[in-house]
Amino acid sequence: MNSEMQFHQEMIRIYDEACKLGYRPSRFLQMVEKLVGRQTAKHLLSSEAPASGFERLWELGRMDLTVESLVLQEQWAHLFTDQELQEAERRLT
Repeated sequence: MNSEMQFHQEMIRIYDEACKLGYRPSRFLQMVEKLVGRQTAKHLLSSEAPASGFERLWELGRMDLTVESLVLQEQWAHLFTDQELQEAERRLT
C-alpha cells in the first residue's frame, strides 16, 4: 500500500477515534470519501480558518486527532508542501 493510501486510512482512523469520543465529524468523513485523504487535508489547510472540527477537538483535549497534527507526523510530511506544513504548525500553536 502506498503512502497516500496509508494516509487516507489514517484520516479514517482519526474520524473513528473522534466518534469514540461522541463527536461525529460527518462532513469531514464525506470529504475524505469524496476527495480522498490527502486532498481533503490539502483543502482544509488551504482554507483561511481551521474547520469547526478543529475547535471541537480542542475542546475535547484531543488535538492529536486533528488533520493538522496528522500531517505534521514525520511519515506523512513528505505528502505536503512546506507552506501546508507551516500552516498546520501555525494552527496548532
